[in-house]
Amino acid sequence: MNTVNLTCIGCPLGCQIEVMMGDDGEILLVTGNTCPRGESYARKEVTAPTRIVTSSVRVYGSRSGERMVSLKTASDIPKDRIMDVIRDLRGVAVPAPVRIGDVLLKDVAGTGVDMIATKNVD
Repeated sequence: MNTVNLTCIGCPLGCQIEVMMGDDGEILLVTGNTCPRGESYARKEVTAPTRIVTSSVRVYGSRSGERMVSLKTASDIPKDRIMDVIRDLRGVAVPAPVRIGDVLLKDVAGTGVDMIATKNVD
């Protein structure tokens, strides 16, 4: 049997969650959560962890003189694909203007998830 200790990020409470797993990787028991979101988070985190990736890329042709624009994955991606996403962002430059929510890179690293702008740049 294996025990995994996590701090829940589902809400500001930050519950200390303990996940007991069998030798075969099966989840036997989740304790410490004060709401259903905590249990859901813990189950996902120990079986298939995901993350939102944030970064920035170059922007050119900006009237305001800005040279960078922030962006993020439109949804979470498998945690083990983070470095693939970062590699795909190397050398990316987008033309101004950019609006929040614009797709700046489709299907990043073959994840099926787009990179979207999180800032307006004129």
